Amino acid sequence: MPRPIQATIHPQALRHNLNRVRLAASDAQVWAVTKANAYGHGIERVFDGLRGADGFALLDLSEAQRVRALGWRGPILLLEGVFEARDLELCSRLDLWHTVHCDEQIDMLALHKTHEPHRVFLKMNSGMNRLGFAPQRFRSAWTRLNALPQVDEISLMTHFSDADGPKGIAEQMARFAEATRDLPGERSLSNSAATLRHAQDAAVKADWIRPGIAVYGSSPDFPAHSAADWDLQPAMSLNAQVIAVQSLQAGDTVGYGSSFVADRAMRIGVVACGYADGYPRICPTGTPVLVNGQRGRTVGRVSMDMLTVDLSPFPDAGMGSAVTLWGQSAQGAVLAIDEVAQAAGTVGYELMCALALRVPVVLAD
Repeated sequence: MPRPIQATIHPQALRHNLNRVRLAASDAQVWAVTKANAYGHGIERVFDGLRGADGFALLDLSEAQRVRALGWRGPILLLEGVFEARDLELCSRLDLWHTVHCDEQIDMLALHKTHEPHRVFLKMNSGMNRLGFAPQRFRSAWTRLNALPQVDEISLMTHFSDADGPKGIAEQMARFAEATRDLPGERSLSNSAATLRHAQDAAVKADWIRPGIAVYGSSPDFPAHSAADWDLQPAMSLNAQVIAVQSLQAGDTVGYGSSFVADRAMRIGVVACGYADGYPRICPTGTPVLVNGQRGRTVGRVSMDMLTVDLSPFPDAGMGSAVTLWGQSAQGAVLAIDEVAQAAGTVGYELMCALALRVPVVLAD
């Protein structure tokens, strides 16, 4: 039989989460953000669950081609725009909308020969300091774009750096509002955190929102709010099985470096999951797991192909018992990916994107 580890993608959870973010910003159209191969879930696997979105937003031309190949005829937005002039040819052929965030991209458009003008999203750097034109240069960039016959409609966008924390979005929103005052065009605002935390603010009214992590069932502001607090469901579950059991006495150690020392007689389950599967090596003893749907913990260091869990609280658990590393167990219990990520000192995004190619992936019924 194959090695007993499997990831499951839940299309119904994707539909639920998409509807949840729609409710938070009911007047806006929704981009389903599917960059990084749909946050590690796989574009082809999530497509059916997300086809109720108004558009797909991603980074790579190859990913845009995959979405078109699935039959999507609606909007697709390249969130970082084009990287070289010849990319514009594929934008024309695939009817892609694309972000413009620097002078060089305007230069490319000015030299581009096309029969159909492009729909572009002009990005403002309102404080994130990654991509976009500074507020004081935004209007001149808009004027230059607007003069190009290669450009049709210009939408306006920015990205919030602190929507998930106490600083919030007010300062960036004020900069964006001032710099775009009286400019025509649809507005694209609000990642997951801004959508769930601030979309009811009249000042943040947008024509398009760009939820990412919330669509996949992770809380954008954990631990302030859990996924359950936001009524989000996990779109990915990672489940494995116990492949061996060890009985320890007080003083026995577990794993490399003997970092865990038993303080009493214990039963330890060896699980078919390790860092080569995408589980964080840095997860310490005490990282939560579900054993047959009941909450338990890891012990010792994570190895390449295995990790170990404490079976002492579960006298009926043994060889073949199901262990949920994150997501939903067969019994219906849920372990939020955010809890595992917190134990590793990271965020749920990284765990999703790090799922290894060797892990079999199936779609839930």
